[in-house]
Amino acid sequence: MITIYGRANSSNVQLVMWAVGELGLAHERLDYGYGHASTRSPEYLAMNPMGLVPVLRDGDVLMFESAAILRYLGARYGDADFWPPDPAVRGPIDTWAEWGKTTFAPAVGGIFFGTVRTPKQRQDPEQIASAGKALATVARILSERLETLAYVGGDRFSFADIAVGHQMHRYFTLDWDRPDLPALSAYYARLQERPAYRKHAMVSYEALRGID
Repeated sequence: MITIYGRANSSNVQLVMWAVGELGLAHERLDYGYGHASTRSPEYLAMNPMGLVPVLRDGDVLMFESAAILRYLGARYGDADFWPPDPAVRGPIDTWAEWGKTTFAPAVGGIFFGTVRTPKQRQDPEQIASAGKALATVARILSERLETLAYVGGDRFSFADIAVGHQMHRYFTLDWDRPDLPALSAYYARLQERPAYRKHAMVSYEALRGID
């Protein structure tokens, strides 16, 4: 059985849990991180020297870094839609998966940390406005792509949708000056039709409010 170490309200844990759910894999998740078991214990640091979540254990395989875990799960357990076996097909899709983790997710994070994690009395309206402009820019890039495609990688759901889409709940529920992007709203609606997305990615972040 697969074991995932990490709290349910971590976006990186949500990415991994959504993948596990989509792939229908037997698993257990153990609460580690803020408000739960420590990620600074010797036992946890032996699994992940960075002291962050998530960690995945699958038999003898032990991994950290959510994007690497997603690719491992896709390569080992995914079908040809989720993880295309041909590198020439998978490569362009993986470009968007990488973009989701390195560009879109940090942009959402700028709003998240500015409006949720930072205590109200220390929030900086200028920082939040600047983060909003940055997020709006990358959101328009994604929305333009989704004007002609049902999913990030094409007409079928794939691992790239998890890398990008695990941030959609926060994107649409955070308090910021969000642009009107119908294609992106329609994409979010499609994701919400997926049971694994609703269970693992649409998780409340209220417990994280004001704990920077």
